[in-house]
Amino acid sequence: MVESRDERKFRRQRQQLVDQLRQRGIADERVLQAINAVPRHLFVEDAMQPRAYADEALPIGLNQTISQPFTVAYQSELLEVREHDRILEVGTGSGYQAAVLCELGARVFSIERHEPLLQRTRALLDQLGYRVTTKHGDGTKGWPSFAPYDGIVVTAGATEIPDALIEQLRAADDTHRAGRLVIPVGSSGGQTMTLIRKTGTGPHDLEREEFHSFRFVPLVDEDKA
Repeated sequence: MVESRDERKFRRQRQQLVDQLRQRGIADERVLQAINAVPRHLFVEDAMQPRAYADEALPIGLNQTISQPFTVAYQSELLEVREHDRILEVGTGSGYQAAVLCELGARVFSIERHEPLLQRTRALLDQLGYRVTTKHGDGTKGWPSFAPYDGIVVTAGATEIPDALIEQLRAADDTHRAGRLVIPVGSSGGQTMTLIRKTGTGPHDLEREEFHSFRFVPLVDEDKA
């Protein structure tokens, strides 16, 4: 199949984006390859396509955004996704993060609280061949039906870490490594990217690390809204 002029342009822009992310400190080459494989311009509105490969968040409607590529790469790198890992994404949004996780070989389960956005995103993911299991719901409750998860990534800012997400992480044992939760935690003014590892089955068998500051749309607990 002959590549169109626009496709060549977007391919060059993706490579430039990958080079930029590498310069900013993203070191996992598998993550960079995944970013290079996903056509981000298809996850934004037509009017935004000229800015699709700039390292910035863009509006996608309903007061939501598609995360900037650096944020997607950063969270994906912290997850340390392995082939066939079961990953829960809280906040489907545009579907871009889910697509990157699929490119990394994960089995992706994703929850979105805005049903019209989810319907649009589900259709796009299907069209592009990304197999993502999705549902409309409150992401703070997780998705117990498919737990435990090797990794959970939250794409909205939380004021506190939901207990349900900790409970649904896979605990380390003789055959499994510790499940990893990547979640931005803080106030509306900004959040700290936080990594939780579940090292065992006890309530204190958790390791916590904090990284850089980011700014996300709020994570909404429907029971407290």
